[in-house]
Amino acid sequence: MTVISSSSRDGVPPPPDESSGVLETLEGEDFTALFTRHADELHRYLARWVPMAADDLVADVFVSAIRTRARFDSSRGSVRAWLFGIATNLLHTHLRGRRREREAYARAVQSHESDSHEGRVVDSVDAQVKARQFAVAVERLKQRDRDVLLLIGWAGLDTTEVAQVLGIPVGTVRSRFHRVRQQLRAACPTIVLENNDD
Repeated sequence: MTVISSSSRDGVPPPPDESSGVLETLEGEDFTALFTRHADELHRYLARWVPMAADDLVADVFVSAIRTRARFDSSRGSVRAWLFGIATNLLHTHLRGRRREREAYARAVQSHESDSHEGRVVDSVDAQVKARQFAVAVERLKQRDRDVLLLIGWAGLDTTEVAQVLGIPVGTVRSRFHRVRQQLRAACPTIVLENNDD
């Protein structure tokens, strides 16, 4: 059984993003603090999809952040959301370049299931079938809906942060996530999807 939640890890929201001021004067120590604060969660997010390329993509996120820091507008969102937006765009580019996108989705689902106790204990054909079924269902989602699922369900961002990442209203994020849950419930009735939208 796979549980997808729209709340952040362990139900505890991430600490407020205090790094927005860092971007204006980004220098050695400030960059180190920014990297230390966000690199691990960005790596976890990217590694679910592309385990072998996650290190490179995280580095690319920060290279891109340094190059485009002048475009960051703290009134539009947090640095965390901005970095996840960069990561999502780089992930799209990377996956577009791959011929076997379906295999990437299957690995992501299996990786997500292995995080749970059941995923470690149940190493059976049934679990593989469910993982493939879920991967196919996720692959069939529209890209914009899939992005919402990934950012909420696997990256642990809340709906406000996802809205900032994707540049859309919070209400649109909620309606897309609701639609995704309905589509996944229909395609994979054995997967439990939590009902909390924030």
